[in-house]
Amino acid sequence: MTVLPSPTSDSPPAIPITRFHRTRLMQIWRSAGWPCKDGLEIDLLAAGLISLHTAPDGCETLRLTDEGIRTLAQARQRGVRALSLHDRLGQKFAAQLLAAGRIVWTELSLRAVVDSVPVGAGMPPADTAGAAAHAAPAMAPLWADDDHAPAARAAANVWRMARPDLFSVRNTSVPAYLQPMVHEVKASRADLLSDLRHDAKRQAYQWLCEECYYVFPAGIAEPDEIPEHFGIWVLHGSVDEGRFELLRPARHSRCTLPFAVWMALCKATPLRSEGELAQAHLGEADAEALPPDTGAPPCAEPPP
Repeated sequence: MTVLPSPTSDSPPAIPITRFHRTRLMQIWRSAGWPCKDGLEIDLLAAGLISLHTAPDGCETLRLTDEGIRTLAQARQRGVRALSLHDRLGQKFAAQLLAAGRIVWTELSLRAVVDSVPVGAGMPPADTAGAAAHAAPAMAPLWADDDHAPAARAAANVWRMARPDLFSVRNTSVPAYLQPMVHEVKASRADLLSDLRHDAKRQAYQWLCEECYYVFPAGIAEPDEIPEHFGIWVLHGSVDEGRFELLRPARHSRCTLPFAVWMALCKATPLRSEGELAQAHLGEADAEALPPDTGAPPCAEPPP
């Protein structure tokens, strides 16, 4: 939290600048500056981060001062530095998926069905399933031709939570053309090898999509170390300036998204591309900077 002194020397104690204040600064920066006349703007005016301008016709607007612009720039740089290599790699590949016209989600938690889990697969047996789950007979390969395969697998096997780094579908209104994909991002060899040891985790990814890929920097692993049904994307160069290369396409298998996955996607917010952000309505906050609702009144309507 940033604490800025108030503009006058004999003024009361310094005003703490929170993320809510910084979000309002971003709203004012991206909008026409119509005032909301609420407490946040009083704080920003008193701290000298914005200034009030009155036109000859009496119309009031807000503008960021030099100090306000510096405050936003510093907050942005802190956010960039806070991102890990894994996050930056994921963001870079998500941008490639968005540019290809796909709808992309991150940080999803999806229920998936896996076959009976071998010992050491990283998933303890459920209390209710217990030994019965491990004693279940071997099932047919994933995505059998039967349209009811997901329901049949759910009845005979065990559930686990899958948290794919990137989950995407094609931007289409035809369910058969969705082509759901999972992209798992690995920033280090240790992270990749740990993932490869968990067979149940990989099964969960496969149950959710038609194609599953690993994405990692070049040199972390050789293609023959990755199971053959998984595709491979590698990054050549730095995260900021490098380029992705497809080393191996994933094996495509037909998959119908279960209803529970549809519900999870409906509740989640997909990523937005740079172009979508640029076309956002005036005054709309950046998706990454938008805080929870503070209860503040909406911005005043512009005068006629």
